Amino acid sequence: MKFFDEAKIEVIAGDGGNGAATFRREKYVPKGGPSGGDGGRGGSIWAVADRNLNTLIDFRYTRIFRAERGENGMSADCYGRGGEDMILRMPVGTVISDLETGEVLADLDHDGKKALIAQGGKGGLGNIHFKSSTNRAPKQCTPGTPGERRELKMELRVLADVGLLGLPNAGKSTFIRAVSSARPKVADYPFTTLHPNLGVVRADANRSFVVADIPGLIEGAAEGAGLGHQFLRHLQRTRLLLHIVDVAPFDPDADPVHDAHTILEELGKYDPGLLAKPRWLVANKVDLLPEDEREARLAVLIKGYGQVDRHFAISAISGAGCRELTFAIMEHIEQQKQGVAENSSVGLQADFND
Repeated sequence: MKFFDEAKIEVIAGDGGNGAATFRREKYVPKGGPSGGDGGRGGSIWAVADRNLNTLIDFRYTRIFRAERGENGMSADCYGRGGEDMILRMPVGTVISDLETGEVLADLDHDGKKALIAQGGKGGLGNIHFKSSTNRAPKQCTPGTPGERRELKMELRVLADVGLLGLPNAGKSTFIRAVSSARPKVADYPFTTLHPNLGVVRADANRSFVVADIPGLIEGAAEGAGLGHQFLRHLQRTRLLLHIVDVAPFDPDADPVHDAHTILEELGKYDPGLLAKPRWLVANKVDLLPEDEREARLAVLIKGYGQVDRHFAISAISGAGCRELTFAIMEHIEQQKQGVAENSSVGLQADFND
C-alpha cells in the first residue's frame, strides 16, 4: 500500500436543534401552559488514534466529514434527540492542526488517544424556560447554535526511537536491513527509498528499539528539493539521530565532510530543534577503504564534521561494527527513558509535597 503521511480535510460538526414554542392543548385544560422542549445538541467530531492504521490514505478520497444535526424541540415538554458524534480513526503519530491559523489541535501520540476536533452546536431553549408569574404564556424560544466548521491539516509523524540521516546512497537502507527484519529497497541509484521504512531492532531479549529510514536528503531539501523534505517531520519525535556518511564514494571528487555539512545545513533550515537532538556520526563503507588509509580518512571526517556526541565506523553491507553500534544505541535509549522516568517521579513527589 502506498504511504500517505499528509492530508487536508474539512470537518463540520452538527448544528444544535431549535427550541420549540408550543402550548398544552388538552381537554378540560383551557389555559394550558407552555410545553415547548429544547433542541438536541449537534454531533461533535472526534479523532482517535488507532494502532492498526499506518497511513492517512483514507482521507485522500473523502475530504468532507459532517456530523449529525440535533433534532428540534417538540411539544409536550419533549426534547429533541442529540446528533450522533462522528469518530475519525487515524494512525498513531498523527498531528492535527487548523489549516487557517496553524494551531495544533491534537497530537495522537499513543494508541486510543481521543481528541475533539469540531464541537457540535448547543440545542436551543424551548418556551418552558421562559414562563414566570408575570409571563404565563411565553412565545419565546431560541435557535440552536451552529456546529464548528474547520479545515484541518493532518501530518503523520512516525514514532521511532532512532532516525537515519544521510545523502542518497549513503547506506541507510542497507543499515536498517543489517540490524532489523525490515527489507527496504536497496539499489545503486539515488532516491531508492521513496517513503519512510520502520525497523524493529532487537538488541537482546526484551530489549529493542525502532529505527526509521527516510528518503535521502540533498542540498535544498528544506526548500523542497528531492524527496527527503517531505519526511523530515518524522525525525522530530526521535530520541537519537544517526548521521550516516559514505566515506568511500564512487566519485573521486566527492568530499564526505562537505556532504555531511550539507545535511546539517538542511536540518537547521527545516527545524533548528533537530540540530539540538543527540546525534551520532556513523562512517559507512569503511571496508572499501584501503587499510593503510582507513584511520587517516576517518580522522579527517571526524575533525571536519565538528561537534558530535559519538562516532562509529561500520560496513552496513558486511555487518562489521553494526552489532557494537546497536548495543550502544540500546544503552543510550534506556538511559534516556530512565532519566524521563526519574524526572516524572520527582515532579509527582513535588506536587505531592505542595
